[in-house]
Amino acid sequence: MLTIEQAIAHITSTVQPVQGQQQLAIREALGRVLAMDVYAPIDVPAARCSAMDGYAFARDSLPDQGRAHLQVVGQSLAGHPYTEKVKQGQCTRIFTGGVLPDDTDTVLMQEVVQKEGDKIQFDLSNVTLGQFVNAAGSDVQMGSLIVAQGKRLTPADIGLLASLGVPEVRVTRRLRVAFFSTGDELCALGQKPRPGQIYDSNRYTLGAMLRRLGGEVSDLGVIRDVPHDIEHCLLSAATHYDVIVSSGGVSVGEADYVTETLRRIGEVAFWKIAMKPGKPLSFGKIKEAIFFGLPGNPVAVMGTFYQCVRPALRRMMGEIVSPPVRFQVRCDSVLTKEAGRVEFQRGILSHDDSGMLLVRSTGRQNSNLLSSMSVANCFIVLPENCTRVEKGEWVLVEPFEGLDSSY
Repeated sequence: MLTIEQAIAHITSTVQPVQGQQQLAIREALGRVLAMDVYAPIDVPAARCSAMDGYAFARDSLPDQGRAHLQVVGQSLAGHPYTEKVKQGQCTRIFTGGVLPDDTDTVLMQEVVQKEGDKIQFDLSNVTLGQFVNAAGSDVQMGSLIVAQGKRLTPADIGLLASLGVPEVRVTRRLRVAFFSTGDELCALGQKPRPGQIYDSNRYTLGAMLRRLGGEVSDLGVIRDVPHDIEHCLLSAATHYDVIVSSGGVSVGEADYVTETLRRIGEVAFWKIAMKPGKPLSFGKIKEAIFFGLPGNPVAVMGTFYQCVRPALRRMMGEIVSPPVRFQVRCDSVLTKEAGRVEFQRGILSHDDSGMLLVRSTGRQNSNLLSSMSVANCFIVLPENCTRVEKGEWVLVEPFEGLDSSY
């Protein structure tokens, strides 16, 4: 069996970003992958402005110690700057975001000022030059790289682009992905299963995971265990899509026709990966389309998708892909496994009474128990040589969402 690291390395070296770009208004670009670097056309803020509600004055015109007595000669609000000269012994009322008048360089917050009429006084002992002033370009400097090619645009990115007056960006075109399930045992939703049939959940799981990535996703339905039908489906999909993903039919059973068909019509490596759940995984090409054949067990589908398929699709979308976020926490359950494979057990991260993060098992870890994925919020990643974890020991966890692009 290949290690999971070997499998991912092979996949990563094979897939390439798709060709084709689009110019989109930034309000339409959320979740899309940037195809070109974006540089700042202006400074942000464009001028010196106040970080506080208070009073603006020239610090060097005042003594180092003692009390200051200043006359308020006007005010500067965001969008309405004070444009007159501020002389020695004078100041302006200023509000957060207001532009500092040319003759001022320091802001004092209103809470430490005593005001009577148009006069203010305050203690000078803790007033430093330039305090509570945001310099021009202190957030973003003109000409600096603000969003790099390969970044999947977040709400913060959209706001940043808008703050710079950037109305449009160039993004990688959407990845075209087709998916289907195989198996005579699968029953469509809304129908009553015959003896031996089960409802087809994998197609719905796969579709949801793929749509969450933001591609153009097409559901090809259930393909029965007929070699001709499987071949026709694969060849047809390969002419219209960048990626084909199937579930089921890639094991070694006599009715698992996907592998047999792939060997005949494509360039495919049929693998056994040293991971659980999800040992059988098929990867390769049919014509110019990348193919992933996932196992049939529901949790194995999700495990192999998250660990192997998802990073590859993100790379094909042009995204710069980082390793998954993982960290150590104490385990609140006893865990067992067999040696020889990395195991991704389903876990629940939570806080104890002291606020410390703990993880506990969802219970039985069979690969057919999709309910365990529904209640879990992380994988507990157990290395190959591990056979047992005692309660209170440290384990490696990989959260489903909240730290990286969500699952």
